[in-house]
Amino acid sequence: MASDMRPLNSQEGQICGVSDQACHSKSKSDNDGKPSRAKANGVSSLSGSHNDVKFLKENSGACNLNSDHANPLSVDGAKVSIARSELIDSSDDDGCLHVVNESCMTCDDLFQESDREQPGGTLEDLFSFNDEEDDDSDWEPSARLVLNKWFCLNCTMPNMEEFTHCQNCDELKGSVVVGYDAFKAHLAQAALLSADTALPSVSTAVGFDERMLLHSEIEVKPNPHPERPDRLRAIAASLAAAGIFPSKCVMVPPREITKEELLMVHTSDHIDSVEQTKNMLYSYFTSDTYANGHSACAAKLAAGICADLASLIVFGRVRNGFAMVRPPGHHAGVKQAMGFCLHNNAAVAALAAQRAGAKKVLIVDWDVHHGNGTQEIFDGDNSVLYISLHRHEDGSFYPGTGAAHEVGVMDGQGFSVNIPWSRGGVGDNDYIFAFQHVVLPIAAEFAPDITIISAGFDAARGDPLGCCDVTPFGYSRMTSMLTACSQGKLLVILEGGYNLRSISSSATEVVKVLLGDNPIYDTGATEPSEEGIQTVLQVLSIQQQFWPVLVPSFASVLALQRSVFNKYTSDGNKMKRKHAGGAGPFWWKWGSKRLLYEVLFEGRSLRKIKDTGKEKLNDEAEP
Repeated sequence: MASDMRPLNSQEGQICGVSDQACHSKSKSDNDGKPSRAKANGVSSLSGSHNDVKFLKENSGACNLNSDHANPLSVDGAKVSIARSELIDSSDDDGCLHVVNESCMTCDDLFQESDREQPGGTLEDLFSFNDEEDDDSDWEPSARLVLNKWFCLNCTMPNMEEFTHCQNCDELKGSVVVGYDAFKAHLAQAALLSADTALPSVSTAVGFDERMLLHSEIEVKPNPHPERPDRLRAIAASLAAAGIFPSKCVMVPPREITKEELLMVHTSDHIDSVEQTKNMLYSYFTSDTYANGHSACAAKLAAGICADLASLIVFGRVRNGFAMVRPPGHHAGVKQAMGFCLHNNAAVAALAAQRAGAKKVLIVDWDVHHGNGTQEIFDGDNSVLYISLHRHEDGSFYPGTGAAHEVGVMDGQGFSVNIPWSRGGVGDNDYIFAFQHVVLPIAAEFAPDITIISAGFDAARGDPLGCCDVTPFGYSRMTSMLTACSQGKLLVILEGGYNLRSISSSATEVVKVLLGDNPIYDTGATEPSEEGIQTVLQVLSIQQQFWPVLVPSFASVLALQRSVFNKYTSDGNKMKRKHAGGAGPFWWKWGSKRLLYEVLFEGRSLRKIKDTGKEKLNDEAEP
């Protein structure tokens, strides 16, 4: 497993594993589709793993949980950084808004802006204090929240101060992301894809822009937000360490998606609401979907990169591509942002592919959460086939949609295929089993012109939200299986995934497949679980009415289910026969407690009890 993190004391961090007690899901909340206004007089801390501009400026390129931002203020020994949270006029020089000609400024310009002195950088600037007032200890919530615990940089889970390793993923306390500097150094040397670029017959394009790292949560919260800039840094560092970038890939020039392109997916109100966040220090669409002054730019860059990669693949300029983008997109619906997502990148890419000439588009979403936004956008469209594998658990797992009976509406019936797992802990065997019996037969029948993967890596082993058990090998094999669906025209778009080691190693293995490497298949047993068989059988029973090609799969999976049932029934009977015998010891008739009572408290001997028992049995046997 590729590793892109190193502890501060240079000791090797341990491979992370799954912890059931750390299982979390995204919070359900009101999805009114409108961002809340910036919180007046709010105290916003930029310390911890959500620092943005400072991390980009540091030469080390490391993400340290204990680093501080500008204007630190000492409060009982704890440093917090304070910034005003109010609506910011575009003419202000405080560095919070960076828009030039309605476009994002370059990172160098942002760094120069951030070096300026920030007004309102102390508590005195925000509030007037009187020495004669009551104790103000209630102004230090952040210092109290982290007083006796630390947050793991790898998985963001909290740990008590006395632990030296994360109790969820076993990451060493104080670990940092290293290797991003090597990736960043190669950005200027990478071959940019332009109109006159000569490309080999088989090539892979990568989409990335540093400005997407500026999208981060600013408001002080008890826990670090799992959707954080370190996710991209970790993947980028892993690609550089594996020798993939820049020698084996080309870069697609980043651009912001236009409003006209977004209007093909989202409502005008939704687009405007996201755009308004650039005038706010921070805001929230839902309780878990944040935005800051850079989020609108990051979301447009992510969508623009995905659209251009899809077009290039359809045109044949590149064979396949990997969109290393954030914020993610598959929860963003027609008129609402939710689940960390602002614009739906996969939907934008699918429609861009169709404008480039693709008639049919396949979207395979293996994020552990159902892509409710993508399904909503294409619910009645039979030119886009949406297949999702996700945890569902009868609707109790976020976002609650994606049941097997959700098959699309009107002309789109049968073009939404949901494979809803009934529990956590699902691993490679169940995913590959579902691919073999559901995904691949339907995909082959559909015959897409391009395949788009909504590649969330939160079903990976060790993820704090997904709590499943898919390995990098599992992701690479699923990618390999999908390459044959559309003659190798494949676009992989990053969605979720919140364990840095898991997403970096998994993404690297997926990109290796795009480059032509074949995963080494395990020749051992690959039997699916009982729950996996039951889920696949449920999906086949529903979808075979729309896809007759599934009828043989339904028959074979049904036979497999019966054989598994018979096997367990046979094993159970064997266990019963193993313990079966005669009448058993004489005290079974009365019960061991009665025997113990008579021996200990009545003083009767075992011989007397045995003789009495025989007499009683003989009396009962007489007619």
